[in-house]
Amino acid sequence: MAKYTIMGHPLLQHKITLLRDKNTGTNEFRKLVEEIAMLMAYEALRDLPIEMVEIETPIEECLAPVIAGKKLAVVPILRAGLGMVSGITALVPTAKVGHIGIYRDPETHAPHDYYCKLPDQLEDRTIVIVDPMLATGGSAVDAINYVKQQGGKNIKFMCIIAAPEGLQRLLDEHPDVQVYVGQLDRELNDNAYICPGLGDAGDRIFGTK
Repeated sequence: MAKYTIMGHPLLQHKITLLRDKNTGTNEFRKLVEEIAMLMAYEALRDLPIEMVEIETPIEECLAPVIAGKKLAVVPILRAGLGMVSGITALVPTAKVGHIGIYRDPETHAPHDYYCKLPDQLEDRTIVIVDPMLATGGSAVDAINYVKQQGGKNIKFMCIIAAPEGLQRLLDEHPDVQVYVGQLDRELNDNAYICPGLGDAGDRIFGTK
């Protein structure tokens, strides 16, 4: 069954509004992406498996919960997805980080891959694929395909802004993946940009044109 969550926390919505503003500079934009990713990850990772371990507090010995198993793998879609990684690893410093490089053809808008390096033992990990924007859905669908081909099973996808077209395509092609969206926007324009959107997330994160 297709699963997705549109985030509604007031802090998250406030920060996304700041992110959209064309007057927000590179440094502030980058920090906002990190903060938004952290807020979203807090919700997206609420089902991480835990196990009980024995520890000793200053008062007594006790059983206490820790994250179980092979834990977490974060996989950003290059290059804009890199901006979300530090926000997630601030919550889970032990997370492994993979990378998938995909660019969009400016004419056809079709995705093309150029790099893929993933952590080992993916089948035992919770894998969070991240990209600030979900536009046509092509890059997200391809990235999830790569992760599944390498053995990934428990996969989540997290984006800050999504277009209805891209979200529907992702849900149709990967109904087993839980999708987390900061805000769902109105539509794609003729150039496959999200409206109202926030422009090119990669350019705004890295200060390029």
